Amino acid sequence: MNFSSPWRWIKDYAAHDDPLVASANLIALVVVSNQPFYPLYLYWLVGPDIAPSCWLFLSTPFFAAVPAITRLNKTAGRALLPLAGIANTVLSAKVFGVASGVEMFLIPCVLIGFVLFRPSERLIGLVIAALAFFTFTLLHGRYGAPVHVYTPEQYASFIKLNATSVGTLTAFVGLLVMGLIGETEGRKGS
Repeated sequence: MNFSSPWRWIKDYAAHDDPLVASANLIALVVVSNQPFYPLYLYWLVGPDIAPSCWLFLSTPFFAAVPAITRLNKTAGRALLPLAGIANTVLSAKVFGVASGVEMFLIPCVLIGFVLFRPSERLIGLVIAALAFFTFTLLHGRYGAPVHVYTPEQYASFIKLNATSVGTLTAFVGLLVMGLIGETEGRKGS
């Protein structure tokens, strides 16, 4: 790895010869790079009670470890990405409450489970997608009292924030997959 500049190091850390692994690494590092901004978004869009968002940094090391794990085991590293997302969503639902709409983050977890595994690994993706579905089905409304209760107006802002974040992440994953499909089609046409 090249340690001459932080950006080069990050690029080298995310790089991999396998395009699915490189995509998982990039998605994980995009999540890591956005996590520090979430409390700021909460402050600007929801209100000044952002202290509960500090709990969400517990997931940062797991997302940051995805590229390292993929170097040891490509399948395990790719699986870690949506599994960390599911765990982060459960933690977020407990911290903020289901009224925050944070469970929407299970949607990109399902998508990642479907698109980052090859046909020979499809069972892994299906298990991850099923885990996300059953997480919502079994836990929704059963987290107990949130760490902090927000007002109905604040929860409405929370839903907008989380819907925008989920939509952006889902679109990003979709664009990556479209690029992979385009590369594959280009190689077949050659």
